[in-house]
Parts: sequence; structure tokens; C-alpha cells
Amino acid sequence: MRNFVVRRLVFAILSVIVATFVILALSRAAGDPLLLYATSGYGLTDEAAEQIRHDLGLDRNVTVQYALWLGNALRGDLGTTLRDRQDVTKRVMEKLPNTLQLAGVSWILATIVGIPLGVLSAVKRTSAPDYLGRVFAIFGQSVPQFWLGLVFVLIFAIQLQWLPPGTRGSSIWDIKYIVLPAVTLGLPAMAGYMRLTRTAMLEVLDSEYIRLARAKGVGNNVVIWKHAFKNALIQPLTASTLILTGFLTGSVVVEQIFIWPGMGQMAITAVNNNDFPLLQGTVFFFTILYVAMTFLTDLLYALIDPRIRYN
Repeated sequence: MRNFVVRRLVFAILSVIVATFVILALSRAAGDPLLLYATSGYGLTDEAAEQIRHDLGLDRNVTVQYALWLGNALRGDLGTTLRDRQDVTKRVMEKLPNTLQLAGVSWILATIVGIPLGVLSAVKRTSAPDYLGRVFAIFGQSVPQFWLGLVFVLIFAIQLQWLPPGTRGSSIWDIKYIVLPAVTLGLPAMAGYMRLTRTAMLEVLDSEYIRLARAKGVGNNVVIWKHAFKNALIQPLTASTLILTGFLTGSVVVEQIFIWPGMGQMAITAVNNNDFPLLQGTVFFFTILYVAMTFLTDLLYALIDPRIRYN
């Protein structure tokens, strides 16, 4: 177990280093970040441009620039944004709670709806609930999120006026503001959970030990939830990490449709402006979240399935 933890920690550190270095190298290939100053009303002279280039480390090669950035990042300093000269850490921490809220609510909604639907579809195979569940899965995974979000706004916000069309409430308890974004973001994951859980449950329900349990007279609920569901949970658990990570890093479309002030919009703005300090800071936080959840998932495997051991 100790060796496994050490290997995963080394992998996590390397992942953060590689991801942030690639972002810095690509930002240099996209153009000169110094042009942001020339287009923001500074009217730079040659001397001022050289001074700013030196302060930002742009007069050095990419490897040295990255080493300097990494050293500052380890001390908690992610630099300042190029356009408005604000602290990157402060900007990220302002947007991170909004993205975490949207991703967390969407993930919980997808989990508590998708997994039970998958179990129901597997237990009631070839019946009406099974066919309805499979239709829902196809619909949920095939409908584009941008179209679904616009339809939700048209129906529930404009025509029925039940929910606000966008933005975020003044506090996390303003639930009405998050309903439409969370459903739009979580619907494909519900369908994915449903299909994964159904497939895993069907495989487990057809196994020999389940047939033996039924032959011994074990109750149907005990067979389904204690024996079958526990062993079928590994596949949805594996997908849950990717789903939650996708919610955190891939909610750009939903955030733009519903004017949700999260990190997705901030990252797109940083890409368009070639604001590499802000982009690196965003990727830094995203990568840390991803490797942390992956590591947690690996540890949960041993709790769910006793056959898994990390030797």
C-alpha cells in the first residue's frame, strides 16, 4: 500500500508539472503576451517594453520561465494577470467556489438519478421501465448541451417563468438559480451512469454466486442491493471521477449559456487574451483537482471490492 501511495503521489506531481509546462509553451507559440500591454492603452516605448519583458521573464527561454513560475507557485505566488494586473490566486479563488457549486450539484443530481435508474433497468430487463430507461440514456447522451440549455431557458424561464434564465444568486442557498444549469450539465452524466450501471448489474445478476444465493432462498432485495449492487458499483465509481472532473473542467458551454461566473469562462477569456499567468493558474488548480480525485477513487476500490489489494 505504501509503494502504491508513493507511486501515485509521484504521478500526481509529474502530471501537474507536465500540464502547466505545456500550457506555458503553447501560450508562447500563440503570440507575444507583451502585445496585451500595447493594446490596453499603455503606449509602450522600447525601453518600457524591454523592462516589462524582463519583469515577466519573457527575455529568457521557456524552460527558465517555467522554472521561475514553478518556484513562485510553490511559495503560493501564481503571478498577476497581464491585462488587468490582478493577483492570479485571488482571481481563481473568486471563481472556484462557483464552479465547485455547479459541478457538485450536477454530480450529485446525476448520481442519485442515474445509478438507481440503471439498477431498475437491469432488474426489470425487457420490460417497460427498461425500454424507457434505455430511451432516456440515448436521449441524454445524444442531445447537445448548448441546445438543451437554450430549450430549458425558453420553456422554464421565458414561457413558464418558473426559474431565472441565468446568472448566480447572491448565496448558495438561492437554489432556483442553479436548477437549470445543474440539470443541463448533469443530464448526459445521468444517461452515462444509467448505461454503465445497467450493464454492470446485468453481468453480475447473471453470475453463478447470484444464482446460488437465489437458490438458497435469499430475499430479492438482499440479492440486488447487498450482493449484486456492491460488486457492480466499481464501473460507475470509476466513471464518477471522470464525470466530476469533466464537470469541473468542461462546464464552459453551460456557464456561458446561463451566465454562470465560474472558472470555465475565466479560462476561455485567458486563452483568447493569451493571458498565460491566469491560464496556468487555472490549469494548475484543475490538474490538482483531477489527480486528487483519481487518487481517492483508487483508494475506494479496495473498500468496495475486497479482492483488490495494492501490493
